[in-house]
Amino acid sequence: MNSTTELKDLQETLMPPRHTRIVDRDTLFVDFGSAVFGTLIFTPGPKTKLVVVHLGEKLDDAGRIDRDPGATIRYRRIEQAVEPTDGPCRLNIPADKRNTGPCAILMPEAIGEVMPFRYAEIEAGAAVDRDSIRQVFVHYPFDDSAAAFDCSSPVLNQIWELCKHTIKATTFCGVYVDGDRERIPYEGDAYINQLGHYCMDHEYDFARYSHEYMLQNPTWCTEWHMHSVMMAWIDALYSGETASLAAFYDELCVKTLIDFARPDGLISVDPKLRTPEIEARIEPHFRSGLIKRDIRDVLDWPPGSFTNGGTGERDNHEMLPINTVTNAFHCHTLGLMAKVAGMLGRNGDRKYFAGRARRVVARINDILFDNSRGAYIDGEGSTHSSLHSNMFMLAFDLVPAERKPSVIDFIKSRGMACSVYGAQHLLEALYSSGEDHYAFELMTATHDRSWWNMLRAGSTMTMEAWDVKYKNNLDWNHAWGAAPANIVGRYLLGVRPVEPGFVKTIIQPRPGPLQFATGRVPTPLGPVTVAFQNNPGSTFALEVTIPTGMTAKVGTPRRDSGADTLLVNGDAVESKPQEDYLFCDHVGPGRHVIS
Repeated sequence: MNSTTELKDLQETLMPPRHTRIVDRDTLFVDFGSAVFGTLIFTPGPKTKLVVVHLGEKLDDAGRIDRDPGATIRYRRIEQAVEPTDGPCRLNIPADKRNTGPCAILMPEAIGEVMPFRYAEIEAGAAVDRDSIRQVFVHYPFDDSAAAFDCSSPVLNQIWELCKHTIKATTFCGVYVDGDRERIPYEGDAYINQLGHYCMDHEYDFARYSHEYMLQNPTWCTEWHMHSVMMAWIDALYSGETASLAAFYDELCVKTLIDFARPDGLISVDPKLRTPEIEARIEPHFRSGLIKRDIRDVLDWPPGSFTNGGTGERDNHEMLPINTVTNAFHCHTLGLMAKVAGMLGRNGDRKYFAGRARRVVARINDILFDNSRGAYIDGEGSTHSSLHSNMFMLAFDLVPAERKPSVIDFIKSRGMACSVYGAQHLLEALYSSGEDHYAFELMTATHDRSWWNMLRAGSTMTMEAWDVKYKNNLDWNHAWGAAPANIVGRYLLGVRPVEPGFVKTIIQPRPGPLQFATGRVPTPLGPVTVAFQNNPGSTFALEVTIPTGMTAKVGTPRRDSGADTLLVNGDAVESKPQEDYLFCDHVGPGRHVIS
């Protein structure tokens, strides 16, 4: 693979047990507290010649490792011959054909095979030296202290910790992969993984390497191709590095899928709509492998797929050749390519992509909006409006101001009618539109379509779906379900780069109903710390620490529509009202108290 980045080696961290106990007279049960990808080390009894070990992620009703956990929740029984000595034994995990196929990312030979497990049971374990037992946690180098968060919601605190552990634990392959079932990199999954990684560690190489791998080894999903442009832009915006943009600029242009466009600018990958002109444009991309020939819209998990005839996660979206979601992605990536071209000094391309983006958004708003219901329909010729058709338009800032109230009302009427993947864009749409109370309600819900449900099920990494009844082959180690990992840092604490490398940053907390929150968000210049006290209807006090080399635009919620004064460290400063916030520009490095 051609790459602008060389990764550090994977690490092994030895994790001691949380507790051990003897079960069934002579079987040693071990709980490590959290599932990780790795293997097991222990010292068997001095006369032992064969060890039998059970590893798993889930317990049964009796409190033992579940031997039949269902879905793709992991369990393995492993027999291994050992020399009868006092030395430690490293368990050799056999390869699994489900995740070591030709498209999978294989583990380095120096580390060997791994699996996700929290629990171990060692047969004839009474003679095992308990002090020798360690869970071998395989992961990419990770600074556990780079990010922190605490708030007045115990539920959100636990969800954030779940997501942080997920981001670290799912680096085990050296590339972002879709959990343990396939171990294949998927662009839509990796984008959410990337954002979470950035908010948990000051680390950009891993995401860049993964992105460049997927550029050259794409999957089949229409929207996934366009996620490559999104990953490239976020990489440059957060890290400040442009070498990857320059090296893969031509490929990124193709990934907007602009060559699938009909004369009015809207795109479709439906072969029945391809004119000879379109076929001539896209055939070279098929031959090169940059785009898969079987490219097709995915939107979200489809009806009847993995759910035993259920409704899937598309909110009954009507799939049509000219799809609103697909074209929202297309418009968004055209706008991003305009920014990429401008960053690289390609001013002609910048104007071209910006013009195409304006044309596409105008066309979407002209033919794909239903004025009678105040919401976007699912596609050209549709009579149905789904959550997805509206939340992606809002998340990508493609909704005209006068339409936002009705679109937001429609989105709020649908609840969490999307998958854990869709939840990333739903929460982003809500927070960026000032709907932090409702977004917080969704993020901290305790029903079965929630992150709390993942914890309640017993998983210690985010799951691939809300519940097994919504996706009956889900796994328990899928980072595309970790949206709160980035939503908390980017929106609830409100720390986002405005200019590449965080030279100019916005700090705009959206507290919702929280009484207080404190957090640390990593950047390449050093951590930004945020702490607020929130008394709805009364005061909002904010304390921020800004690292050297950064200038921030800091905003606080307005408690009184007539109050246009901010105090920074006790001194009144010029401020700018913007919607429900007061902003102070050009806040420099150091600690500042703002009210």
